[in-house]
Amino acid sequence: MGSVEHPPVSSDPRLERERRILDVLMALRESEVTTYGDVADVAGYPKQSRLVGRLLATTELDVPWWRVVNASGQIVSGHPDEQRELLRSEGVTVVDQRVRNAPIGRFHRPE
Repeated sequence: MGSVEHPPVSSDPRLERERRILDVLMALRESEVTTYGDVADVAGYPKQSRLVGRLLATTELDVPWWRVVNASGQIVSGHPDEQRELLRSEGVTVVDQRVRNAPIGRFHRPE
């Protein structure tokens, strides 16, 4: 996951945090799997992975939520079967609800 530019747009800190996190999520490429913590870190909010999870659970925007897992690769969304199938459709290896290999991102394991 590369860096993302975050020029301030809102004077409301809550809206600004959400916008920056959404920017990072929307920059995820197909087959790229990352963690809640990595998204928070790139957005400029290190150690706030739960903020990312809350936003993913509550946003009405169409974001690639299935590309985000916990730090150990575990699928922890409210829709684990759907997330697993979406990841597999992008070439990600998922075994026992855990990402084992992904073409791009934190979970990429060169063969």
